[in-house]
Amino acid sequence: MSILSRGVARGMAASLSAMVLFGAAVAVEAAEPVKVKVFVGAMFEIGKNTGDRAGEFQNWYERYWQQAEPIAVKGALTPVYCNADGVCGAVLGMGKVSSSASMQAILLNPQLDLSQAYFIISGVAGTPPSRGTIGEVNWATWLVDYDLGHRWAPEENKAGEPTFMPRKGYESVRLFQLNPTLVSWAMRLTVDTPLKDSDSARAYRLRYPQDAAQRAPFVGTGTHMTGDTFFHGPGMSAQAQYIAKLYGADDYVITEMEAAAITLVIKRLQGSDRVMSLRGAVNFDQGNPNETTLQHLDPKPGETAGGFAETVENVALVGSRMADHIVAHWDQWQAGVPALPAQ
Repeated sequence: MSILSRGVARGMAASLSAMVLFGAAVAVEAAEPVKVKVFVGAMFEIGKNTGDRAGEFQNWYERYWQQAEPIAVKGALTPVYCNADGVCGAVLGMGKVSSSASMQAILLNPQLDLSQAYFIISGVAGTPPSRGTIGEVNWATWLVDYDLGHRWAPEENKAGEPTFMPRKGYESVRLFQLNPTLVSWAMRLTVDTPLKDSDSARAYRLRYPQDAAQRAPFVGTGTHMTGDTFFHGPGMSAQAQYIAKLYGADDYVITEMEAAAITLVIKRLQGSDRVMSLRGAVNFDQGNPNETTLQHLDPKPGETAGGFAETVENVALVGSRMADHIVAHWDQWQAGVPALPAQ
């Protein structure tokens, strides 16, 4: 090979190496993870993410992610969507197993950096008529696992005595107090949110004699009870309140199926100081005085509570005010929950 040919070959090799290095640099740059500021986890969607009857995710999706490309995450139920402001969200699945498995997959996915993210666990729920109403939106102060322990049939116990006993060894996984300062921020920023209501929900509330049940929708706080069992009836409701008090939590006000499990996953991987649980009540956890528990469980056509569409919209209306505030003041929130300003 001539000197000229060797020079040309070396030049081509150098150019090729430079192109490879440039391509690698571009690939590294393209692989930079999305820095998530707020992550919204819903539990289910009824149909599509937009344009049909809304489940728990659609109102969030239409607000933040209509232009977003889906990010596929191995092990998660659905893709994650992110906007340019660092607000991301996904449908995690119903129940403790599906939702927590999705959350762990998302947290461990290298395409997403959730190390400084705030989490809004968002969905619908039930409420006891002595403490809540249809259409209300509630921020959790405590999350309690309803299932972990010993439980037996009422007829196998003395009349009126509890039929539940905690099991030792579950202390760290059955009870979570959410960051009180973060809960206070959430209430301060959202308590005056104008909430939607419906004629059907108004009429349904009047079937219950309790003052709380007859209230118009409002924003409140309390203990959220997480259980795979979708329990109904005054006896089960009283047991949920008993467990909440037994564990030193606030009044039980919301029954749901996922939040404690999702929070456990987040806590193990990066701590739970930035976790929020936000639920909208779409049913009471027991029937009215004129129906049995079984009738309440399987209502006749036209006998349902109504207000579902308004409630899922209320949840997004309330939650988005918190998300938008965090994003707009990220310099104050990035390092952690800021102190509350003096009133």
